[in-house]
This record gives sequence, structure tokens and C-alpha cells, in this order.
Amino acid sequence: MRVRKLILSAVALACLIQAAKCIAQDSPGQSSPDQPSPGTVRSPKPDFNKEIYYKNRIDFSFESGWLPKNIPFIFDFLLGDGYNLTPLKYTLVPNIASLRWQMDSVRGPWILRGNWDLSFSAALVVIPRGPETHYGAYMMGIRRNFVQPRWRIAPYIDGRLGLGGIDAKEPLGVVFAQGQDFTFTLNLGSGIRYNLNPRYSISAGMHYMHISNLYLSEPKYLNYGINVYGPIAGIEVRLGKPHHGSSQ
Repeated sequence: MRVRKLILSAVALACLIQAAKCIAQDSPGQSSPDQPSPGTVRSPKPDFNKEIYYKNRIDFSFESGWLPKNIPFIFDFLLGDGYNLTPLKYTLVPNIASLRWQMDSVRGPWILRGNWDLSFSAALVVIPRGPETHYGAYMMGIRRNFVQPRWRIAPYIDGRLGLGGIDAKEPLGVVFAQGQDFTFTLNLGSGIRYNLNPRYSISAGMHYMHISNLYLSEPKYLNYGINVYGPIAGIEVRLGKPHHGSSQ
């Protein structure tokens, strides 16, 4: 009997101790180990864009577009021309391989927050519509990435200038075709970039391409030029090691 009473007393004492612990944890002055106290301030989530946009990052990008819309040269007003179109229509399919060098880290106020990258590009342009068949060019340009904290999507605008060669057909008697092989090119674009992770991203946007010989073929052959725009899409891959311990 004494042993049984001792056992019952020990069980009752254990229950009382456990109940006291529960009451103490639920009291206003105490906090559960699994829950932060009311005064605890949670730190914000880290901005993963710091692993994507930073000074001296190098990317390789490849873009391909379909440019079927013919328009006048967008800067005709600077040349005193009348925004005229020729009867000859073109469709260009640019394939552009680039090295992109981010020149700075993200900075700037609110909607303008972002960074700049410099691009060095080689372009092979197929011409499925038009008297010429192909165009090759080397281009350099600059892009502004608009980067918001913890956004995977980043809008961009860019511009590129270059020089190249086309199989000109006006010297062969094709009216309104290109007047000589050596030409210059101007490219302008805007779109969005979606970052899959710190190493890979994809992009899509609209692209304008101008090709002309800057009147070098005149007066023998007129400089009509090509001015087209359309959609473009691409992929970018980081070259080199990750930044600040990124695992990607």
C-alpha cells in the first residue's frame, strides 16, 4: 500500500509540475520558444538580385528576332526627310550573339533604380523578304536594366551601333535595293528580362533595326536603307564564378 501511495503521489506531482510549466508559457510575460516575442522585429528577406546585377559581371547572350514591319527611318526629322517609304519591303531575321559587361551595381531612385551594361555583339541577319539575302555586322551598345528589390522581372531599354556588309543588289539593277555592300546599322529595343536563377535568364521585347550606307554610295546609287521592327527573344548565361557565395 505504501508503495502504491508513493507511486500515485509521484504521478500527481509530475502532473502539477507540467501544468505549472504550461501556465507559465501561456502567461503574458512569457513567450513560447517556437514563437517570436511581441517585440521581436523580423529581418527582411534577402534581395537575390544582388547575386544577378553587380559591377563587372559578364554574361553571354543569344537573341533571335522576326522583324517584318517596314517604317521610315525614325530620325528622318534630323535629316530633313519626309518620312517616306519605298515600295520595296523587307523582313529581317537577326541572330545576335553578345558579351555583356555590367558596368556598375544597382542604384538610383524608385522607378529608375537599376544598372548599366555594355554589350559587344556579332550579328548574322537572314533576309527572307527582299532582294538581298544576308547581312553580317559587329555592334557595340548599352542597356539600362530597371531593377526592383526581389523582382525576378526587370524591364530594359537598349541601343546598339555597328557596321557590316550586305549583298547589295542596287548595283545589279534592283530598284530601291541597297546601294553598296558596306553599311552601318542602328538597333534600338525594349523589353523584359526574367531571371530564372542567378546564372540563367530569358528575355523578350521589341526590336528596331536600321541598315544604310550613310550616303556613301551616292550619287552613283541612292541610299534607301532598311528600317524594320518586330519581336525578339533571347537567353543569357553568366560567365565565371558566382557572386558572394551564390550556389548557382
